[in-house]
Amino acid sequence: MLLVVTYSQAARTSLRNVCRTHEDSVVRRFGRAALLRATEFGAFLALRLREKHPDDVQVERTEPFNEFRDVPESVREAATAYECRENPNTAYAKFAVDAPHPSPSTLKEREL
Repeated sequence: MLLVVTYSQAARTSLRNVCRTHEDSVVRRFGRAALLRATEFGAFLALRLREKHPDDVQVERTEPFNEFRDVPESVREAATAYECRENPNTAYAKFAVDAPHPSPSTLKEREL
């Protein structure tokens, strides 16, 4: 997919018009950003916006997040355990102290 992010009112207006006119190429809209299908037409639309608003449009190529391929099992287990905790007001830092799950500082240091 292609992520198109706009940084000005004029660029947002152009993005909105592109999304309305070419709905079949839009995966999802987020107001000042949109995900376009990774087709040549999607690239054409994104590049057209960037040509029209060179300093106000950013285009990035994205790929779907696959939690089973991209995230270690320990992190998935920690997320599941944390969401199933007895007290919903317990912060993760406190929850992880006596649990076999990684600490918040450990999670922040590791790259995916």
